[in-house]
Amino acid sequence: MTVTDKSIRIVGVPMDHGASRRGTDMGPSALRIAGLGAALTRLGYEVAREEDVTVPAMETRSSDSPLKFREVILAACTELAARVREILDEGDLPLVIGGDHSIAMGTVAGVASHLRAKQQDLGLIWFDAHGDMNTPKSSPSGNVHGMPLAHLLGRGDAEFAGIEGFTPKVKPENVALIGIRDIDRGEREIIREAGIHTYTMRDIDEKGMARVSREALEIVTDGTAGFHMSFDVDGCDPTVIPGSGTLVPGGVNFREAHLLLEYCADSRKMLSMEVVELNPVLDDRNISAERARDLILSAFGMSIL
Repeated sequence: MTVTDKSIRIVGVPMDHGASRRGTDMGPSALRIAGLGAALTRLGYEVAREEDVTVPAMETRSSDSPLKFREVILAACTELAARVREILDEGDLPLVIGGDHSIAMGTVAGVASHLRAKQQDLGLIWFDAHGDMNTPKSSPSGNVHGMPLAHLLGRGDAEFAGIEGFTPKVKPENVALIGIRDIDRGEREIIREAGIHTYTMRDIDEKGMARVSREALEIVTDGTAGFHMSFDVDGCDPTVIPGSGTLVPGGVNFREAHLLLEYCADSRKMLSMEVVELNPVLDDRNISAERARDLILSAFGMSIL
């Protein structure tokens, strides 16, 4: 049984401008080669024709800004936000495949904008090894993929934060950050001040993923119309997903990741999903894309029996 009767609209965002290493622009192609669309169809969904947001190749652009490739990222996220909002307005469910994690500024803005028109709030699960809560002032690198969650909460660059014309996109009390284990020094204080709910790897070790998943779902569905799942593949342990440019040992194992996403499916409250930071250049025979595909299927209702 599928978790929704809505058609799935897959939107690729072939962008690596926000990342520290090249290659995430090929993430959407890797997931397509792994047969993502066909697998969702076999699961019982109607999958509309796939589409991509237009992103110029890095080699065709230069970046003198402290925020690397700011204008390219802003343009892509603005286009993505509008497309995601339209998909939801049309009654379908957006599945965004990236691309580095900076694209979340567009995805989440689009979902929040759709709900805002109905005076509803959005919950957000952010699965990641990193906090992604740097601001332009705190970032040691200037790489925007380390900043999207901060901008969605209304911090940092005004134009990034203001995509779709309002800020913040989510209330901090409705955000659950799961899997973190690598935080920059300046970012740590921002996370503490923000008021979001965090689940480090120690929390997962001590509580177990089942309890963490249940608690997170309570947080993101409390007073909201539903939640968005922002899934960074580097939240998983590198032995599970080797094809990413920001690997951190000691992460979530394959079954734990499946369990989290199975709980998301069971909730029937997931409004949208994105998968980011898949880097085929660093992968082994596309195994990371195949495993990411299977994780996505769990989020959409694939079960063992």
